[in-house]
Order: sequence, then structure tokens, then C-alpha cells
Amino acid sequence: MIARRGRDAAMIFQEPMTALNPVMSIGKQVAEAIRVHQRGLSRAEVRQQAIEALASVSIPDPTQRFNDYPHQFSGGQRQRILIAMALVNRPSLLIADEPTTALDVTVQAQILELLRKLKERSNAALLFISHDLSVVAQIAERVAVMHRGKIVEMAPCKQLFANPQHPYTRSLLAAVPTMHSDRDLPLATRENISVNHDGALVEVASGHWARIFL
Repeated sequence: MIARRGRDAAMIFQEPMTALNPVMSIGKQVAEAIRVHQRGLSRAEVRQQAIEALASVSIPDPTQRFNDYPHQFSGGQRQRILIAMALVNRPSLLIADEPTTALDVTVQAQILELLRKLKERSNAALLFISHDLSVVAQIAERVAVMHRGKIVEMAPCKQLFANPQHPYTRSLLAAVPTMHSDRDLPLATRENISVNHDGALVEVASGHWARIFL
């Protein structure tokens, strides 16, 4: 399992200050990820790869900052460091668990653009987990909506947003405020939505699946 983690699949966690070791330099943390999966490299080769990984996610002056600690970086830079650690071994699957939740909208947009570019460059699959539908709309090609751990609807991103089929999906979209929302009315809630978790997923349109509901 350890052999697969990092090389075949890697994960970017939600909160970098929790995921990063506060008493270890960021260079050593990236280097550690390399050593686990690329045995036989010299110390100089590991260091060079770590510096290149930091440079690839636009950490400024990566050679000079190699020995700096997590608290010396901004929140957006710490998230970039986690991305560098996840991608340094070129995994086939990158799992991003709410990677932009703790960031302001400007930095969030930068991280999303970085993930998009790195995905294209590395040709890796990206599984992006989020409760923020605006973020999902920006980055996803296909979307799976889950309720209590089960998929209730999945479709190409544009198709799902334009024509949601399941009442839970519709309730999620209705709960998002827009420029056209009536401010005199309360936003929709997800309460009292009947969801049949035992129903089968059926193809309601080409590539668009929804669970039969009550």
C-alpha cells in the first residue's frame, strides 16, 4: 500500500498547517516524499528534484527557501507546497480534498489554475472533493453528487448544472446565492429531501445518471 501511495495515487489535504510538519523544513518534507519512492538517488539528486518540484508550483526562490519552515509561508504558498509533495513522484491519480477551503478567493483562483495546468502537464487524473459548487463548476469535467456516502447523480459538469435530475442536486444548486437571487426570500435548504439510497442509478440522458428516488 505504501508503494502505491505517492507514486500511483497522491493526496492534497485541506489544511496545510495540519498536513505539514511544523518542525521540519519544507525542503526536507518534499525530499522525504522522493526518497520513499525513488530509492537509489543521491542526496544531491533528491535535493535537486525537491527544488524543481517547488519551482513547478511557483514557490519563489525555491533554492533559498528550501530550508524554511511552514510558518514562514503564506496559506497559499503552503498549499502549493502540498501540491508539490503530491506531484513530485508523478502519480496517475491526484486526490484533492477541499484544497481551497481555507484560502481567500484570489488565492483560491490561483490554486485552481495551478491544479488545472499541472493536471494537463502531468496527464494525471484529478479527483476533486468539494462542497463549494462554484469551485466544482470551474474545475470539474464530470461531477458526482453524493448524499450520505452514496452517489445520487453524476454527469458531465455543464450538463449537471444546466439540467439537474435528482431533487438533492436541485436543492444544492438552489441553495447557492446568485446575482439574481431574491433577497426577500430565504435560500433553499437541503432539509426534508427524500433520498432513496437503495434505488438504482439509471441513465436519464447520455452520460447522465441519477438514482431513482421516491
